[in-house]
Amino acid sequence: MEQLQQKWRRLDRSLVERDIEDEIRAALVREKEAGHELKVCIGTDSQVKGTETEFATVIVFIRKGKGGFMYVNSEISRQKMSVKERMLKEVARSIAVAYPLSRLFTLYGVDMEVHADINTNPGFKSNDALKEAMGYILGMGFSFRAKPEAFASSSCANKVVQ
Repeated sequence: MEQLQQKWRRLDRSLVERDIEDEIRAALVREKEAGHELKVCIGTDSQVKGTETEFATVIVFIRKGKGGFMYVNSEISRQKMSVKERMLKEVARSIAVAYPLSRLFTLYGVDMEVHADINTNPGFKSNDALKEAMGYILGMGFSFRAKPEAFASSSCANKVVQ
């Protein structure tokens, strides 16, 4: 699978110059010192554009009652895949981000969810991946959200790949 990976960036498109774990740690310290109660949601969405599929993974920080901010990582794949395979690749990307950061969220007492851009309505093609995605996310010990509650993937990451 051929991929071109970009660095993490903020929503304003400014690049994160340090390792994402260091950036997240600094954000947690800054936000906790400011007295914000936080929740983090991690999700991935993708968009097929000709022979390429663009994946966008987001780390969304919600300041309860006071807005939020997010970090974005985009990747391009030239691998041809079915809808189900693409949905599971989205989930795998989210878990690949969530897993190494989960100890930081635990250390700072921040709840984290993994959001899957998979429809709970069986009438949609993405629903074919629902059981596997849910099992994968829950099996890793994370809270799981699917559409329509999966805003990190279906709204935030979706805006990046459109």
